[in-house]
Amino acid sequence: MKYLSAVTTLSALLFLSASATAQDSTRTTPMAPPLPAAIPAAQDVPYPGTLALTIDASDTEHGIYRVTEQIPVAPGTGKLTLLQPGWLPGNHSETGPYALLADVHFYADGKEIPWVRDTVAVNAFHLSLPAGTKQVTARFLHTSPVRSSEGRITMTQEMLNLQWEKMSLYPAGHYVRDIQVKPTVTFPKDWTVYTALDGMAKQGSTVTWDATDYERLVDSPIFAGIHAKRWDLGHGVHLDVVADEPEDMAISPEHLQTYRNLVDQALKTFGARHFDHYDFLLALTDRMGGIGLEHHRSSENQYEPTAWTDWDGMDWDHNVIPHEFTHSWNGKYRRPADLWTPDYQQPMQNTLLWVYEGQTQFWGYVLAARSGVQKKDTVLGMFANAVAKYKEGEPGRSWRSVEDTTNAPQLARRRPLPYYSLTRGEDYYVEGALTWLEADQIIRKGTGGRKGLDDFAKAFFGVRDGDWGELTYDFDEVVRTLNGVYAYDWADFLRTRLYKTNQPAPVNGMGMAGYKLVWKEQPNPYEKGLSDARKTLDLTYSLGFSLNKDGNVTSVLWDGPGFNAGIVNGMKIVAVNGRTYSKTLIQNAITAAKTSDKQPVTLLVKRGDRYDTVSIGYHGGLRWPWLESTTPGKTNGLDRLLAPRK
Repeated sequence: MKYLSAVTTLSALLFLSASATAQDSTRTTPMAPPLPAAIPAAQDVPYPGTLALTIDASDTEHGIYRVTEQIPVAPGTGKLTLLQPGWLPGNHSETGPYALLADVHFYADGKEIPWVRDTVAVNAFHLSLPAGTKQVTARFLHTSPVRSSEGRITMTQEMLNLQWEKMSLYPAGHYVRDIQVKPTVTFPKDWTVYTALDGMAKQGSTVTWDATDYERLVDSPIFAGIHAKRWDLGHGVHLDVVADEPEDMAISPEHLQTYRNLVDQALKTFGARHFDHYDFLLALTDRMGGIGLEHHRSSENQYEPTAWTDWDGMDWDHNVIPHEFTHSWNGKYRRPADLWTPDYQQPMQNTLLWVYEGQTQFWGYVLAARSGVQKKDTVLGMFANAVAKYKEGEPGRSWRSVEDTTNAPQLARRRPLPYYSLTRGEDYYVEGALTWLEADQIIRKGTGGRKGLDDFAKAFFGVRDGDWGELTYDFDEVVRTLNGVYAYDWADFLRTRLYKTNQPAPVNGMGMAGYKLVWKEQPNPYEKGLSDARKTLDLTYSLGFSLNKDGNVTSVLWDGPGFNAGIVNGMKIVAVNGRTYSKTLIQNAITAAKTSDKQPVTLLVKRGDRYDTVSIGYHGGLRWPWLESTTPGKTNGLDRLLAPRK
């Protein structure tokens, strides 16, 4: 029997092998085609000649930028590859809006020549040049978005935000710092123009600047508008404002002084400056898309139109300027080695964004309070929201480290996610800030209050005063500098809190600083200002979801009360306990459920064309996070950290 079984098995295997061979003989199996040749790698050699970039930005009705670019070519050049920038510092992912270029034409010494787009690097245009070509002229349009669903709006009938990388090309094969460009822009009549570029000259509505290298050009965007004003803040820093309406620019002397304080406090904190002059470019608008983007000698910032005229009510909206100003030191001058690239084609690596953005978030909070650009209570509210998020509002910390969230810009491209609290987002900002707060308090405790993170800032960012280049760093240098301030096992501290998963909530620093998280039935000052302005309602720590002004669910806490009852993003709350939804009504229902005997909050919800009744058995009442001093009546560590430096 054993012999027969073996024979039977062998016969079956031979049959299956023959069948597979027969099937393979009738199966077409293609081989992979070769990829196109790689884009020429950037070399640190000067590009021969100066590019002339001319942009007509006067068509505010259609939002069109008309571009003419003249590119000299060296004798004997047969092939030329021109690139639209893709990887931009500050964006942390490939964000070049390639599809917005249109009506693209190239000319060799006046005669149109064909072009071929690279099939892999789709931002690359390949040109075969006729013999003897001395200059290539590119003509194209940048079709900027006219509605938010098409992308960020950069031009309205009152203002524009010209970003050079969106409407220019550069020759491949060179470090961008080795490519010289002479820029010229025509604006609408009577508009005022602001930028960090040097050598501005104006004739009519056309403005030119000195030739500069392409890296500095891209790093020097323009704000321009019909309603505009400039203030000198001292130390070579200016505040340049464009607004939807002229009355939006009314700012009291004491509020303007806070921006002068900001410049003073930043210079005291970092101990050096890495710019010859600096411009805060600020748009007071709800018509142009919002932005906060760092540059070495300027920053792009947007406030809501009433941010100045309703200073107290809009205090929540003021933090972007302290944050972006900090980036001149942290991110622009000092930059992680794997984030520095020679051109805008080489991919950037984000592994140290918890320094680049995390410590910038920390200093953005601190400098806002030290200067008065934001009230201390507002800053405490931002800190409270951060502590609450990681203590109760982000179960994704169980599987994903802070360091892994540095990949979020490439993974999600800042698009909404269905379960944000589980997937996590760019937490290297705020959890990074809380980690740096703990580092500050460890230093202060270990040195008896003589030193803190201010000393790290001076040692790390405040080196080489007057150097306007870029100085890169790695993890080991961060650790060495911390140890130079105060000897501690900083490598283990950082790797444990930032590189490991399922860590305790990052609240140690706040406790060491003399504050604790408490819950109240009304929003903290930051949350209240944000909610009132945007007409939103954050019920994350009660029902477990947030609502927009129309009662639509915008986020759901994973495994929270709402989630477990079937609430998902996109649902609309139609009624609460049988009555038409309102912001006040749902809050009253949550309060009533706290005292009622096991009565749930009952919601009529609409999802698509379907209506459902959802009951949420939550009885904890309204809950918003606050920070409360553990040393009432006495100055503690956080109080001292947020106090102005003398």
